[in-house]
Amino acid sequence: MSDLFLKDVAPEALKRPLADRIRPQELSEVVGQEKLVGANGSLIKLLNSGRIPSIIFWGPPGTGKTTLARIVAKQTDMYLEQLSAIQSGVADLKKIFAAAKMRHQEGKSTLLFVDEIHRFNRSQQDMFLPYIEDGTIILFGATTENPSFDLNAALLSRCQVMVLDRLENAELEQLVMRAEELEEIALNIEDGALDMLLNMADGDGRSLLNMLEQLFAVNHVDKPIDAETLQLLLQKRAANYDKNKDGHYNLISALHKSVRGSDVDGALYWFGRMLDAGESPRFLARRIVRMASEEVGMADPQALVQCMAARDAYEFLGSPEGELALAQALIYVTTAPKSNAVTVAYNQARSFVKQHGNYMPPKHILNAPTQLMKDQGYKDGYQYDHDCPDAFSGQEYFPDEVERAQFYQPVERGFERDIAKRLNWWHKLRKERNS
Repeated sequence: MSDLFLKDVAPEALKRPLADRIRPQELSEVVGQEKLVGANGSLIKLLNSGRIPSIIFWGPPGTGKTTLARIVAKQTDMYLEQLSAIQSGVADLKKIFAAAKMRHQEGKSTLLFVDEIHRFNRSQQDMFLPYIEDGTIILFGATTENPSFDLNAALLSRCQVMVLDRLENAELEQLVMRAEELEEIALNIEDGALDMLLNMADGDGRSLLNMLEQLFAVNHVDKPIDAETLQLLLQKRAANYDKNKDGHYNLISALHKSVRGSDVDGALYWFGRMLDAGESPRFLARRIVRMASEEVGMADPQALVQCMAARDAYEFLGSPEGELALAQALIYVTTAPKSNAVTVAYNQARSFVKQHGNYMPPKHILNAPTQLMKDQGYKDGYQYDHDCPDAFSGQEYFPDEVERAQFYQPVERGFERDIAKRLNWWHKLRKERNS
């Protein structure tokens, strides 16, 4: 860039981004993450011990992962090497390892910070192992995804995992005040609009600072920024939700457990969150149908009927009208009596089958369409239940080679109370007629 061109650029345009200029230089300046950088924080304890292991920082975007790595490198006088797994490959890693090895031989430690480390494939992750083992590098990896799923077990076993939390609105407000102090500008914004701004940031400090930078540029107006103006000035950041990653699994887990816990308001909240983030209503319909069997089962057999009807209604109406039917089904399964007796019985039966093999059914319940089969005793002694007292013969339907098992044990809730009475009655009759 020529000097002539520089003269034509406004000084504000040449500033480093606000998020970079406001970045903490000491751990005491880090907002949030008290369990890491507080008086008894785990990272503080490691620094005080003088022994820094390789660390995986796991947390949402904009919570301070890069900042922590830079501060630790500075405080421990380590050479800081930074790279992004999105933009780097094997050749880049080899160069970094070679340079780190030379520094190691000269007695200088290298802190290698890898952003989005989960983006490296398994073989690339394995490349770190020997250099961590011999002390050539101290690895600080940053990931927004669950390390248990996205990092090799071998690499994970050599690192300590530290979890960073999304920033609360009170902590985000501290960033607003710091930004105002740095820019020497008081943000002219109404309280309601400020709350909206903090909610837009969704726990991401970097996102908040980027939005503040835009607001400072128009802050000379006399009229305070209200909620409507804020929405015009800023486009709401997309929700922190990847339909194939942690955001997806965390929210569907929260939805499912809310249903299981009969918390209808919690279930509707997570349902709304997922729809707002762009989740497929068909996926949610499938999960709600599953909950009808898994969490309600025979305690209310109508739950499955209601959920299938809601699925059909969504297919008939489409979005957004059909989503109301899904909400109705969700409310039904959440407020229905709960029983996992079907799930338990199903799993026990499958396990029993695998354990005891493929036995033949008892001959008396087999059809005998040929004379040979009749000669072998097929259908011999079979009793037609409808012709028996109480329409119940009490015959044995388990294989002859195994002892009878009881898989299904209904709970004393909802419709299963009636089922339990029937099963108990049949059990009594079976004992009497087989004694």
